[in-house]
Amino acid sequence: MRRLDIVVIGLSLSSSWGNGHATTYRALLKALTARGHAITFLEREQPWYAANRDLQEPGWCRLVHYRSLAELQSFTREIAAADAVIVGSYTPEGIAAGTYVQRIARGVTAFYDIDTPVTLAALERGDCAYLSPEQIQGYDLYLSFTGGPLLQLIEERYGSPAARALYCSVDTESYRPLDSEKRWDLSYLGTYSADRQPILERLLIEPARRMPELRFAVAGPQYPAAIEWPDNVERIDHVAPADHAAFYAASRWTLNVTRADMVKAGYSPSVRLFEAAACATPIVSDRWKGIETIFENRRSIMLASTAQDVMRILGQKNAAKIGAAARRVIEQGHSAAHRAAELEGLLLEAAASKPAPAMPAVAGAAS
Repeated sequence: MRRLDIVVIGLSLSSSWGNGHATTYRALLKALTARGHAITFLEREQPWYAANRDLQEPGWCRLVHYRSLAELQSFTREIAAADAVIVGSYTPEGIAAGTYVQRIARGVTAFYDIDTPVTLAALERGDCAYLSPEQIQGYDLYLSFTGGPLLQLIEERYGSPAARALYCSVDTESYRPLDSEKRWDLSYLGTYSADRQPILERLLIEPARRMPELRFAVAGPQYPAAIEWPDNVERIDHVAPADHAAFYAASRWTLNVTRADMVKAGYSPSVRLFEAAACATPIVSDRWKGIETIFENRRSIMLASTAQDVMRILGQKNAAKIGAAARRVIEQGHSAAHRAAELEGLLLEAAASKPAPAMPAVAGAAS
């Protein structure tokens, strides 16, 4: 078996501050390395990430920071020779970077969209900063955070040769059940987003107001100072990935809230869903089409629409059973190891339909 040389150009690997990309990349790329592949991650230097790095040296891949498009072009040799080059959503100056990659790469080129509904909405408005409509057909593979009907739209409307779902995943070694005292009855971990805030208000803040005897937590940066938090809601500005498992372990239940574009599209499970489930922390989630293709309501997740729903759930005694079932969902099909094998197979499939030079065959790609 010959290893694949893969170059990834993405938003961030080094800092999880204010984004969900870093932990998604970390789990996936670490698992790809475990399968024998060589990974180089090229990250545009940004002051806000440089000041908040929680991963300096991955150990399982080469991480390089570049400061400009001109400096990115100093990696021409690596990009041209790579078996696959993946450009991620929200990459700074991603349109120019993608054009450069499509021009010089000889292996498979792929766009990895960790924000598919947001991307497509921006494309329709004509203001997407990291992908142009014309570029999509130039990528051999469109890897989408979202499954379902949007994949067909990407192929039919934008001409993608192959749009395939590649859901987020989780490193089950880093995210695992821990035996900890419960500090909160319901927690939420996520960066502030204006379109998520009304759901957070309905499914956490309002229950907190009505249940002052219980304890709640909201962790994540960028929340406006004007928000009025009930006294029983603890605010935590940031939880580093290394502390996520402990955060979930301290939560009797945790809340998943989905952005409006993702709800509209459906089939868009966030990385936080998989991470909490891997920790066997029972999840209360908002409702959207496709969630029950992954987690079964009232068996491995609890779905809620109103504050009253959440209050009823918090009064139940089956939290541990729900959490254990969620952990089994991850172990059976949504770990980083599963996702890395899926990506490997998709790259090989794309290579098989690409004119020479083709990528080498990899033993065990379907395992």
